[in-house]
Amino acid sequence: MKRRNLLVGLAGAAALAGSLALRPTAEAQGDRSGERAVPPKLPIRKVVLFSSGVGFFQREGEVDGDAKIDLAFPAGDINDLLKSLTVQDLGGGQVQAVGYDSRDPVERTLRSFAIDLAGNPSQAAILDQARGEKVEVVTGGPPVTGSILGVESKNVSDKDGKVTKVEYLNLFTTSGMQSLKLADVTQIRFLNPTLEGELRKALETLALSKDTRKKSVRVQFKGAGKRPVRVSYVTESPVWKTSYRLVLDKAGKPFLQGWAVVENPSDEDWSDVRMSLVSGRPISFKMDLYTPLYNPRPTVEPELFASLRPPTYEGSMERARGAIVAATPAPMPAPTSAGAPGGARGGAMRKLAEDASKAKDEKSMSLGMNTGGTVYFKDQTGDSDGMNIGQSVASAAQAAQLGDYFQYSMEDAVSVARQKSALIPIVNREVEGGRVSIFNPSTHSKYPLLGLRFKNAAGLSLMQGPVTVFDGTTYAGDARMPDLQAGEERLLSYAIDLGTEVEMKPTPAAGRLVMVKIVKGVMFATEKDRQEVAYKAVNRSKTDRTLLVEHPYRPQYTLTSATKPAERTRDMYRFEMKLPAGGSADLPVAEERELVNRIAITSLNDDQIRFYLQQPAVSEKVKTQLAEAIRMHGLVMQARAELNRVNAQLDEISKDQDRLRKNLKEMPPTATAYKRYLEKFDAQETQIEKLQADQKRLGDQVQQRQIAYEQFLTNLTVE
Repeated sequence: MKRRNLLVGLAGAAALAGSLALRPTAEAQGDRSGERAVPPKLPIRKVVLFSSGVGFFQREGEVDGDAKIDLAFPAGDINDLLKSLTVQDLGGGQVQAVGYDSRDPVERTLRSFAIDLAGNPSQAAILDQARGEKVEVVTGGPPVTGSILGVESKNVSDKDGKVTKVEYLNLFTTSGMQSLKLADVTQIRFLNPTLEGELRKALETLALSKDTRKKSVRVQFKGAGKRPVRVSYVTESPVWKTSYRLVLDKAGKPFLQGWAVVENPSDEDWSDVRMSLVSGRPISFKMDLYTPLYNPRPTVEPELFASLRPPTYEGSMERARGAIVAATPAPMPAPTSAGAPGGARGGAMRKLAEDASKAKDEKSMSLGMNTGGTVYFKDQTGDSDGMNIGQSVASAAQAAQLGDYFQYSMEDAVSVARQKSALIPIVNREVEGGRVSIFNPSTHSKYPLLGLRFKNAAGLSLMQGPVTVFDGTTYAGDARMPDLQAGEERLLSYAIDLGTEVEMKPTPAAGRLVMVKIVKGVMFATEKDRQEVAYKAVNRSKTDRTLLVEHPYRPQYTLTSATKPAERTRDMYRFEMKLPAGGSADLPVAEERELVNRIAITSLNDDQIRFYLQQPAVSEKVKTQLAEAIRMHGLVMQARAELNRVNAQLDEISKDQDRLRKNLKEMPPTATAYKRYLEKFDAQETQIEKLQADQKRLGDQVQQRQIAYEQFLTNLTVE
């Protein structure tokens, strides 16, 4: 066979990569000689959609003998597939390995070839990697054959003196060394078939790595004869949603119709699948199991060349190990139906998907669905003038409680085409509810909202969703349905009640002292803060109204008004008012809370203490002790005033003595005034000695009285 050499030129690599992408090699396709001409198919037969953003899918089919089944999945679903895939051979056969396309980083694979194409290398870089290899080079003349010595850059000056770098390929030929300008090379051919194959595989890897949208998974079964098999898994899926229609009828109970919105974003049709919709929030997460992980290893030098490095020492692990053992959690209990999909919890998810519903719907319907996912119904009751939406549509689902979840199982097979959506009726029943008007000043400061005190009497859980409300046969507005358990009550509002007006008048907050006690010199004064709001409602319509007034609930306040709320939520009181047509009503709401002020008595002056002595809320015992504190504080202040008077006299005499000293220094001793100044100076010395004695006595007195006063306050405890 003639050897086919690989040609690499300036533009040849990209074209070759494209051709390899269209014509995979036998290695890329795999050995399929043992497969049947028509491989077995495994269509989707069961779909369970969860409100947490995942879906359970079950494929069912039949195999004969040893069989291999190829499935294709989006690359983004492979991680969920590896986490939750379950394969069953229901006819006594065995499930062998499940193979799938690897996701080793392409750069790592490219570096494993003799020619490294990672990082988009230039032609010069590719040739530089092949130094020593024999090539055939065409530059426009006769081909040149030789071994690659290398690629070098030379500075070349043009006729204008401008210097540019030009790359040259250096070859060793039979006639010696030869340098060829790479810009003139039109074709290079490697003469080594091994290197040719390595480069071809590298180009093939590059071409195949661009097709990342789909990944193939191969399931191998081993056994004899025809037998059923099953493959199931959990992958990301759009959250199924609900929307409701609520008809208010004056003559009867409200009627609720609920529709489920399901979507098939995959590239495969759901044809006659068993579908279930589960409301609940199972824990679900993503984990990258698809990307290969490589643990970096240390590089160990040969002992001959290793040099001594400074050692480092770790601490003892005995205490740390003991702490770790002590902190080790107890073994996890066996997974329940509330567990997360995937891993050990995948069984719980599959149990939800396989449980059969027991509650039958009371109504029947004829349900059809085309391949586009559109639901159509056959009217079994004929024309009707009223808004009786329950006559033409019946629930297509059976409802059942599954632990903490609620499941709607479709009675008939469902078909939804690829990339299509569908509406499926799941609720079609009478419910309980009474008309009310709901006033909340944060929603609207003037008008309440028309609403319904809705009770879920449908006997099944309702998922949150929009509600289109009809009053008789007329559209009345839109509401929002929260998640409701069976028998639970909620308020739904759908329009503004323009026939009712509410005025809210708050009263300025007022406080009053209610109690004073003293603990070790600290006074605790308890004051009650009172806040009042008056609601006045006027009904200008021709029908009676039941008005619910929502007033903020504050845990620190206590209701003291005579009117008690009909109910309390986490954040609101709800007061109920009956408003006759053309009438009005008032609702006073009063709340109080206690505020305790902590005050050190030593920081109060006498006037502040006298304020508390005049308050009727203060007990006589407290007043007596406060009066005693004022008296003792007065004694301290009296002694301090006398001491200040003595200190002032001493300062005055000291200043006068300074004057006398100056006069005596300037006056001769024989002068008459000299003798008078000297006698006065002597008299002042006697007075100073007396004042100093008084100063010491009064200083001791101030200190003793201050200590007695502080000890009195420190030990003072009275209520």
